[in-house]
Amino acid sequence: MHNRPTPTFSIITVTYNAEAVLEDTIQSVISQTYHHVEYIIIDGASKDRTLAIAERYRDRITLLVSEPDKGLYDAMNKGIHLATGDYLCFLNAGDSFHEDDTLQQIVHTLGIGELPDVLYGETALVDKERHFLRMRRLSAPEVLTWKSFRQGMLVCHQAFFAKRSLAVAYDMQYRFSADFDWCIRIMKKARTLHNTHLTLIDYLEEGMTTQNQKASLRERFRIMAKHYGLISTVAHHAWFVFRLLLKK
Repeated sequence: MHNRPTPTFSIITVTYNAEAVLEDTIQSVISQTYHHVEYIIIDGASKDRTLAIAERYRDRITLLVSEPDKGLYDAMNKGIHLATGDYLCFLNAGDSFHEDDTLQQIVHTLGIGELPDVLYGETALVDKERHFLRMRRLSAPEVLTWKSFRQGMLVCHQAFFAKRSLAVAYDMQYRFSADFDWCIRIMKKARTLHNTHLTLIDYLEEGMTTQNQKASLRERFRIMAKHYGLISTVAHHAWFVFRLLLKK
């Protein structure tokens, strides 16, 4: 009888003044029925009650770090550095697993033998009351490769679990879209990308400011040009480039 694999998931939550949304995320992690989990919270020296909330669950949190950082991706890099699990899962404050047995369901989709390099699935958008709004506009492709992201970020960063052994640091030159670049770089190294065919994450939909959205789109364009070449990227984005030029 072959034993099912029991990978460990390093779940990393990066926080800064997240008192309004953190508790839902912590509860979603600690109520997972699958127990091979390490939970890491990296806080950027919050000024609100974020730490007080985390302290309430201190016995269920593997590592809690609170110190100033250079922003989201710097904090995520710290998380990678501290993680010891097989897979990295970045769950932002406000986001949660889709169900209490999501990790268990993921493990059930794994075959016998070597663990896949990347696990991925779908993302549902929810409001502050955790009510389902809709599925994410871009849905995960049946087969994912590093070239898939030519069409945009088809898999939400939170629903993209990379093997820690493949992890690279987030590139700090990108302020808004380093996760897009990170996923592509990992997929370039990955041999096996496993579609769980599950909805993995409930993503808290909070509008990005229009200003940040523009900056984020410009960054994504630069990232695509870097990985896929300028000509190909322009061809894929003729309308998108046209819109950016109109807004200049």
